[in-house]
Amino acid sequence: MSTRAVLEVIALDAEDAVAAQAGGADRLELVTDMAADGLTPPPGTFAAIRAAVDLDLRVMLRLADGFAAGDVDRLLDVAGELRTAGADQFVLGFLDAAGGVDLRAVERVAEVLAGCRWTFHRAIDRAADRDALRKELADLPGLDTYLTAGAAEGVDEGLPTLLAEARRRGEPGYEQTLLVGGGLRLDHVPDLLAAGIDAFHIGGAARPGGWTGPVSEAAVREWRHALDRPDRPPVAPPWVADPH
Repeated sequence: MSTRAVLEVIALDAEDAVAAQAGGADRLELVTDMAADGLTPPPGTFAAIRAAVDLDLRVMLRLADGFAAGDVDRLLDVAGELRTAGADQFVLGFLDAAGGVDLRAVERVAEVLAGCRWTFHRAIDRAADRDALRKELADLPGLDTYLTAGAAEGVDEGLPTLLAEARRRGEPGYEQTLLVGGGLRLDHVPDLLAAGIDAFHIGGAARPGGWTGPVSEAAVREWRHALDRPDRPPVAPPWVADPH
């Protein structure tokens, strides 16, 4: 049985997807409009990426910047369109005005996803009570991952929380995979791996030219090397501090 750590890379199009796969990514998060921190891509973009690579694809369900669900009926329609196009893994997460999980919105989307696997994204890092959020969502079908930096400010601030949550793996609300992303750097990797964290998410760190440029196969390979050989981390290139 493989113990290889999971490397998830944000892809905006098929070119990104091909480069990420060539560099050693295990999974892609598909989004559009990074100026709004990542929104739902069109079904056609999903279809083009699906045709280009054979990686697992998690598609963002988010119609506007921020963490409110917004027009849930429209969101359900979009989720249905993506399901029809063949999408079977997703990313979502909604908070109410008080910073609690918008459980009704999440439940409605999960019902449409009909058991598809999905990630609750970094909305958890803006939640008023992370532990309460996890326990409210614990029994929702399909939820298998939390994408988190441990804090809204990023992994530097959130590292103690990440390590503490890793120690709670298996407790109610803590069965899901901890997927670390947001301000993640290569020098964080050894401590995270040592804590038993085995899933990592990068966006800008895969793009030395910034979000206007494509994913770099070489940059992804640097991260693959760091995850596979934590005893011999590479020299970090200047783009490795990753807000996403």
